[in-house]
Amino acid sequence: MSAHALLGASSSYKWLHCTPSARLEEQFENTTSTFAEEGTAAHALGEYKIRTFLGESLERPISDYDSEELEEYTDVYLTLAIELIAKAREACTDPLILVEQRLDYACYVPEGFGTGDLIIVADGTLDIVDLKYGRGVAVSAKDNPQMKLYALGALTLFDVLYDIEIVRMTICQPRLENISSYEIKTSELLEWVETELKPKANMAYKGEGDFLPGEHCRFCRAKQTCRARTEHFLELAQYDFALPALLEDEEIIQILPLAEKLASWANDIYVYATDKALNENKEWLGYKLVEGRSNRKYKNEQEVISKLLEAGYKDIYKQSLLGLSEMEKLLGKNVFNELLGSLVEKPQGKLTLVPISDKRQDVKNTVKDDFEEETK
Repeated sequence: MSAHALLGASSSYKWLHCTPSARLEEQFENTTSTFAEEGTAAHALGEYKIRTFLGESLERPISDYDSEELEEYTDVYLTLAIELIAKAREACTDPLILVEQRLDYACYVPEGFGTGDLIIVADGTLDIVDLKYGRGVAVSAKDNPQMKLYALGALTLFDVLYDIEIVRMTICQPRLENISSYEIKTSELLEWVETELKPKANMAYKGEGDFLPGEHCRFCRAKQTCRARTEHFLELAQYDFALPALLEDEEIIQILPLAEKLASWANDIYVYATDKALNENKEWLGYKLVEGRSNRKYKNEQEVISKLLEAGYKDIYKQSLLGLSEMEKLLGKNVFNELLGSLVEKPQGKLTLVPISDKRQDVKNTVKDDFEEETK
């Protein structure tokens, strides 16, 4: 079975709004990022801390992201977990506490499952806690579909054993100092299942329904080339941005947030086209790859310092070694070249996609050729 469900809880905000998006995304690789890897490290350390608090003997996880910050923020998560566990133990003699628990909600969503960070089951109340380590946008627990799906998975497992009337969903986002909590009656949650979840989940699984652009697009792997999103933004682009002085204030107020979204969409297209040109040697009519701007830098600051001190120069610092431009001004161009010319380099600029009319010389992208050479 795949490690990721087609209709996963973490992507539910997207496929509940735009039902055909789940199947559309299948043709795109599910890549990772440093942000995702950092989040994985935070979850592993948070799990370790909670399990250790519960009396388990475990080996502490080690990752490239270990830091004081990671330690501090996972402690915030641990403190919240301890508080909720204490409340459950006050209300129930035998609460069930589960960490990083697989939750299956396939009886409501085809092949649906996910992983709950912390589940606390007690008579009367079910606690669902989710750690979000990102520092982007604050996430609210109110009517959060991801949390509702986790709750459904937990209810499927434990509702027979415990008399659960209230589901309390809590999102812990320590880097934004955001702890959001929301309660819903079990009966209301099951009503949402029938009126919204099941119909949309069935459509999403079949790839049916209308594409609906919106805020959820930023999480979609197909966002760069999605036709519906493109058509949506091309409609927004009908506004006459060239002559803003002729627009009424009210119109400008309406346009400002649209301009931000248009810029984000246009950047997605640019990133996609550049990636294809760089990694697949794709040629776009009217565009070319050129070497972007780069700045000179010292090859080895210690060698630079030694050379200058040897030559009798002392005023070569502010808070740190003077930058290249200031150093050149201090020494004079000829002395600078004589003393430091061999210690200065200018790296190759990052390849970038520009219109064919750009005056810079186009360059041959050899990434794909180099890779093929290495694999022969």
